[in-house]
Amino acid sequence: MSKILFSHSYYYKLDPKQWKNKTPFPPLGTLYAASLLRKKGFEVDLFDTNLLDSPNTISSKIKENNPKYVVIYDDGFNYLTKMCLTNMREACFEMITIAKSFDCKIIISSSDSTDHYEKYIEKGADFIIQGEGEITLSELITHLEENKSVESINGIVFKNETEIKVNPKRKVLQNLDELPLPAWDLVDMNSYKEVWKQSKQEFTLNLATTRGCPYKCNWCAKPIYGNRYNAHSPEYIVKEITYLKEQFGVTRFWMCDDIFGLKPNWVQEFNVELKKANQKISYYIQSRVDLLLKEDTIDALAESGLEEVWVGAESGSQKILDAMDKGTQVEEIYEATRLLQQKNIRVALFLQFGYLTENQEDIQKTIQMVKDLKPDNIGISVSYPLPGTKFYDKVKDDLKLKANWTDSDDFDMMFQGTYNSNYYRKLQRFVHKEFRKSQGFQNLKKFSLTKEKIKSILKLGYYIPSAFLDKMALKTLENES
Repeated sequence: MSKILFSHSYYYKLDPKQWKNKTPFPPLGTLYAASLLRKKGFEVDLFDTNLLDSPNTISSKIKENNPKYVVIYDDGFNYLTKMCLTNMREACFEMITIAKSFDCKIIISSSDSTDHYEKYIEKGADFIIQGEGEITLSELITHLEENKSVESINGIVFKNETEIKVNPKRKVLQNLDELPLPAWDLVDMNSYKEVWKQSKQEFTLNLATTRGCPYKCNWCAKPIYGNRYNAHSPEYIVKEITYLKEQFGVTRFWMCDDIFGLKPNWVQEFNVELKKANQKISYYIQSRVDLLLKEDTIDALAESGLEEVWVGAESGSQKILDAMDKGTQVEEIYEATRLLQQKNIRVALFLQFGYLTENQEDIQKTIQMVKDLKPDNIGISVSYPLPGTKFYDKVKDDLKLKANWTDSDDFDMMFQGTYNSNYYRKLQRFVHKEFRKSQGFQNLKKFSLTKEKIKSILKLGYYIPSAFLDKMALKTLENES
């Protein structure tokens, strides 16, 4: 059987904000695809770009392996790949050029190539896979190996003699347990562990228990898995956890689902399966507040090892949540946070500024929510128009000069919002300082102080005057916008 070299086009070092965190995760989506093709009898290898400086070294990998196919298959479970950062797009184009010089057949699967397939074909890609890719890739390569026509394969884009042909989308895979475990053995795990040591956090691997999301927040793109929601069984995930613990000594996991545990009773069954397998783990997730408030979900999460949940709070203004079609209530954010904190589960809030119609009242409500809830962490962004969303359609006429960020710390407003980019950059820093002030004041009231808590108190000497100066600067920028 022919050789396939799998790769992807996310380079942490080309995204300074993410590289600074020193918490890289292997390309899980790529590993799923490699595993399936290996099961089909192909010889597979991985050129993992995550920890590399540039695409250039793919040349030596191709020379060494002499693959017939180079498959650049992005990790659809890494939310940053949805953003189609221009640094990564340019890196992918360079990889295509290099691989083409070795006369390899080039197949691309990514959010960006789904949205902009013409650009990738122009650069030399032979096929673009749109949507969920494993089954499409398997069928495509099998047809190519057997010299069969690919004209009728769903889920691909390619150039025939006269034009670019876009075939119908493929239905998503419903029984995810049909897929073999990801090809974790292809990863140089020690290199990841060395980077994680610099973060001073426990080494963590990424798991995906689900694909897709049924909710319809109008700024959220779903180019790979769509609006369908399908889940692995708890048994499958516990089997994978057992393997990763035995092979790599890992007991901490990032459940990288868009929303963890949406399927009724999944979390409860997962808790039971962990106990059956005698597996004790810690993990963190992303979720929705309305989902967390259902039945005994928080109890089951706590019992199964949940240490932190990132909640898509977005805003403390109900007006903005409704404009986003978020489907949650501000009161639910408060209640879920309270219940999670009672169980000693860390709570982190995703916040989004700059959405259409946002005004000072909405911004202040969000800041007040942070002060009231005193979360353990926050992540701030400005509204980012992703192709294929209702939000994108509303602002697309403003995207003439810039339609993508260069990296995830770019923070440019790409449409005409209430305020300009400088305002929102300053706002991000101000809210982080207000957040740190709240933490410091909270720790002042505690009798038992750790080293970290003492540090947060001492830093009040910086954050109090600095936040005041930022507040004054924001007033100036507000008047200039």
